[in-house]
Amino acid sequence: MIRTIEQRLKIPIWMVAFTIMIPTIASILGTSTVTVGVGHMAGAFGSTRDEVNWVVTSYMITHAIMLPISGWLENYFGRRNFLKLITVIFGIGSLICLMATNLNTLIFGRIIQGIGGGPFMPLSQAILLQVYPKEKHGIAMGIFSIAVMVSAIMGPAIGGYLVDNFCWQALFIINIPISIFSVVLIHCNVMNNPARVKVKNPDIVGIISIILWLFSMQVVLDKGQQYGWFDARWICWLSGFSLCAFMFFIVWELENKNPITNVRAFTNLNFLIGTILASFLNVIAYATLVALPMFLQSLMGYTAQLGGASMIARSLACFVAILIVPKLTTLLDSRVLIGTGFLFLGISTLMMTNISLEYSFSCTILPNIIFGFGLIMAFIPVSAMALSTLPKSSLSSAAGMHSLSKCVTTAITISMTNTLIARLSQAHQVYLVDNLTQFNNVFLYKLSMLTSKFLHYSADNIASIKANTVLYKQLLVQSKLMSFVDVFAIFALPAFLLIPCVFLLKNKKEEKNSVK
Repeated sequence: MIRTIEQRLKIPIWMVAFTIMIPTIASILGTSTVTVGVGHMAGAFGSTRDEVNWVVTSYMITHAIMLPISGWLENYFGRRNFLKLITVIFGIGSLICLMATNLNTLIFGRIIQGIGGGPFMPLSQAILLQVYPKEKHGIAMGIFSIAVMVSAIMGPAIGGYLVDNFCWQALFIINIPISIFSVVLIHCNVMNNPARVKVKNPDIVGIISIILWLFSMQVVLDKGQQYGWFDARWICWLSGFSLCAFMFFIVWELENKNPITNVRAFTNLNFLIGTILASFLNVIAYATLVALPMFLQSLMGYTAQLGGASMIARSLACFVAILIVPKLTTLLDSRVLIGTGFLFLGISTLMMTNISLEYSFSCTILPNIIFGFGLIMAFIPVSAMALSTLPKSSLSSAAGMHSLSKCVTTAITISMTNTLIARLSQAHQVYLVDNLTQFNNVFLYKLSMLTSKFLHYSADNIASIKANTVLYKQLLVQSKLMSFVDVFAIFALPAFLLIPCVFLLKNKKEEKNSVK
């Protein structure tokens, strides 16, 4: 068996994994922690919340742009040099954000931070799959899951704690020592890719097309709900432009002799199906990650820190599952684990439809525990199966496209979840308001009872107005509650529908038989 460079130099595999996971976790936390500090930043710079949202959006755009081109850049600079370079860039971006005296400087710092943080996810996934032998790919993806899932879930809780107890600058201070420490570790423990391919001139047209596609798409997703989506003409034009840029990017990468990314990896059946399944895992995970804390904060009065803390049970379940699932991948068919994981996700998301205004913090524990186990049970084997059938020379590039697909679906999911909550709330409000009439005896009884109570403090007409206002506010609360129930039900559906698709994946035994 051919040994990797790390093994020949007697660098422990766990040390290589630890080295690349530290900056990867920091880059993922760069998105999830900052979202809870947007309100504090708006107050610090005297800006509106819509303006400060660009602090989050700018990072997501540059982060997504770097995902598909990270493989090409790794081949161009060399793995170790490129990892050190992006770590330094990430640290410089954090320093600019820390020292920002106005909103424009902060956004500029986030762009620099996104350029440095974007490549870590696909590179860490590719490095783990190269360093670990095939029979231990489940363990490799378990380590990768710690960085991706636990960081994303715990990010709001960590960010809420830092912002509530210190200041919003604390979100960036911590990245500077981590960057310095990571550069030292990378220099000592990571070697260049043994399957490195010499690259030629950069694909400038491909880079420009992906920048235009992702930038225009993110603007549409970020501003769509604010401007009524396709009711605004500029949203329609920008959506069409984004679609054209996407189609041009795909065609150009397929026809170009020296593409910036490996679009042809989708011709591999395992990679295609695995990427689709992994993308929907992100859809279900982020939909619940957005909706549940939003429900607790908007209707139950939880603070940002408590809303993020509601995800702790899910994080703990993920961590426990990470210790168990890699061993199960060596004992059971990976497709069975993936199907069981999707089943758990569907059941736990359906359990969340039982929310009510009497919902306590403890009621979130069991659904989140089941969700955490299901998420890891599906995520680890599907990530391994999606990339394990590809040649090692194209792993970094394919991992970039795999991560980009998940990143794009995540952005769409977050925007879709917020829109569904707002639109379904309006729809339920239209139906419920029919009950506030003089022909409804229950409404008349409640109205008269409230009016009589307000008569102790107000005149007749004022008491009647106050009573109607109280009942209408209750209607708004009930309609929003019903919208959350609908959202959980909607996102539980794909978890069940995708279970048959899992068995289209080919395991190792089937691949060997097909080769023979």
